Amino acid sequence: MHVPAQAMTKLKLPFYRQLYFQVVAAIVAGILLGHFEPAYGAAMKPFGDAFIKLIKMIIAPVIFLTIVTGIAGMTQLSSVSRVFGKAMAYFLTFSTLALIVGMIVANVFQPGAGMHINPADLDQKAVQGFVNKTHDMTLTAFVLDIIPKTLISPFVGDNILQVLLVAVLFGVSLAMVGASGKPVLNFLESLTGPIFKLVNIVMKAAPIGAFGAMAFTIGKFGLSSLVNLAELVAAFYITSFLFITVILGIVARVCGFSVFKLCRYLKAEILLVLGTSSSESALPSLMEKMEKAGCKKSVVGLVVPTGYSFNLDGTNIYMTLAALFIAQACDVDLSLGQQIMLLLVAMLSSKGAAGVSGAGFITLAATLAVVPEVPVAGMALILGVDRFMSECRSITNFIGNAVATVVVSKWEKAVDMKQLNAVLDGQAVPEPTAVKA
Repeated sequence: MHVPAQAMTKLKLPFYRQLYFQVVAAIVAGILLGHFEPAYGAAMKPFGDAFIKLIKMIIAPVIFLTIVTGIAGMTQLSSVSRVFGKAMAYFLTFSTLALIVGMIVANVFQPGAGMHINPADLDQKAVQGFVNKTHDMTLTAFVLDIIPKTLISPFVGDNILQVLLVAVLFGVSLAMVGASGKPVLNFLESLTGPIFKLVNIVMKAAPIGAFGAMAFTIGKFGLSSLVNLAELVAAFYITSFLFITVILGIVARVCGFSVFKLCRYLKAEILLVLGTSSSESALPSLMEKMEKAGCKKSVVGLVVPTGYSFNLDGTNIYMTLAALFIAQACDVDLSLGQQIMLLLVAMLSSKGAAGVSGAGFITLAATLAVVPEVPVAGMALILGVDRFMSECRSITNFIGNAVATVVVSKWEKAVDMKQLNAVLDGQAVPEPTAVKA
């Protein structure tokens, strides 16, 4: 098999020039600085914030170009709705399963039992800001928020769903006009090259962003803030790990690939998500790598952005686990019926969190506000360690969307499995050609 010179050059890079090693080193440096010099560590926050802004700057054009060129290149537009329907069926199934897993773990291990907290003694002002944001998460507000004010307004905002909507409509329109739209399609396909090159340039700043974000987290909150709530944090991390390795692992095995190899393939992106505590930071790179692994461009363009809003496995595990932790800590005994009601509310509110900054904690506030048995003020108990759980939420969401992309591609027969497994095995292979958009 002929190997492109570019791929060979990449394989010869020394370990210290590879992104994953640089991100690991940056995370370790950030932890050390934040621990030993908290003031300096907290002052590194602008580096993390700046990198996230750089990533958000390129998310909209990456999604738009990927979706439009993918859809416009389809021979049958009916496949768009079919892919979207299969993706949503997958998201609904596994998001619900994640909520159930969180509820089971909370009932079995009961991390909040024995704390005997009086909600009246908690600082309700600490969580009031999050509660105030829940008014933006009603179903009506959510639906209206998907529709942009103008055709170009999504590109100056940060709502992924608006970009997705405009891209799908424009892609379908471009496909319907036929030959007359070919020059536009050619231009957009040509524009894809420099845009993804821009992604690669921005990703070179990932170690700086990871360093700044991790130094701030440790410097601001300190490692000691984990001690009091270590059982909750440990339960969440272990549950998320088992969800990835067991549940998603079985799904991956059934579909003919290994979730462990997939995680190894995406190790640089996973470490970046860990360092920045944001799965959005790796979205452009995930889309690029899924295409290189043999998944069809149009499927990647639909599944990944939609999954970032609707396939939040880590967030869902966190929601039921944290809600029941608060109930246990405040000595609120919830019946099975009340817990099921909590789960149903969480299922709906998690979908309304799409595009909301700090979605995990805000969604929890929205859920508890609808379930009066569990005091919203109890969120103050986990406010201090929420940042540490945020990393795990983001990583689980990220891996869940990577698995979903391959699975939906497999269902659509839109993935070259030889290409996929060769890439996951670390073999140098040419750009995917067997499955074109």
